[in-house]
Amino acid sequence: MSIQWFPGHMNAARREAAEQMENTDLVIEVLDARIPEASRNPMVEELRTFRNRPCLKVLNKTDLADPAATAAWKAFYDAQPGVVAYPMTTKKPGDVVRIPEMCQALAPHRGVPTKPLRIMIMGIPNVGKSTLMNALLKKRVAKVGDEPAVTKTQQKLYLGKHIVLVDTPGMLWPKIEMASDGMMLAASHAVGTNALVEEEVAAFLAEILLERYPQLLSARYGFKTEGLDGIAVIENVAARRGFRIRGGDFDYEKAAHVLLHDYRTGALGRISLETPDTRAARMEQHMAEVAEKERIAEEKAAQRAADAARGKRGT
Repeated sequence: MSIQWFPGHMNAARREAAEQMENTDLVIEVLDARIPEASRNPMVEELRTFRNRPCLKVLNKTDLADPAATAAWKAFYDAQPGVVAYPMTTKKPGDVVRIPEMCQALAPHRGVPTKPLRIMIMGIPNVGKSTLMNALLKKRVAKVGDEPAVTKTQQKLYLGKHIVLVDTPGMLWPKIEMASDGMMLAASHAVGTNALVEEEVAAFLAEILLERYPQLLSARYGFKTEGLDGIAVIENVAARRGFRIRGGDFDYEKAAHVLLHDYRTGALGRISLETPDTRAARMEQHMAEVAEKERIAEEKAAQRAADAARGKRGT
């Protein structure tokens, strides 16, 4: 299943962000610590690198992510030029309070009365941008909610006398190249529910849990995981919770919803769906699949051309 979700307001948001980037000194890109690369919008990277702007990559929701995976991602991003990674959670005021100082260190030439530090906060829907904005300013200035795409317009606000913050709407990108990215985004609630089938997303999530966190499944739901696949996990959740529909069959929809909810809220435990190593493996597999599709397309094109040439000779 390939998940794509790009409402019209996101296209407008991208244009506005491109215009604003020219007058921006620094980008705060908020990522989901459970899926940092899957939640990294390539359009943000394109816009900021074109203008050569430094970036503070906030790995948000670390309270829900696997600490070992988060440490690996911090090292991964810190090795990139002009980038500093900051694992944190907006639930801890002490984490939030460090951000202005870190931004100032990335753009030391700004942040004085004659040259205010201009910061754009960017990220995908439902990643916690608005919550971060409210926490930084210590007041409610941005709408927040447990649904993607709550913020739909830019707003500019002042953090102290010499820092200007621009909050942008959550943006995905027009085409999610890797199907696994779409699934991870959907599992982590960054995609509108109209773009997905919960049972399929839950089965994808269950496969990762079986591979990397089987003990958390057993601890939460009380069944052994040996020999199970993703669909069987959902079936066992339904059995353990007594979810059945009329006629006695398991209620897969309700069980899938529970599994996704337990992952999203942390009830299952601290889970990361990707690490730098698993990301590299997925990318390698994706590139191989793309190359194979291109090879097949070229062969078909060559065959059509040969058939056409033979047809002309026969006339």
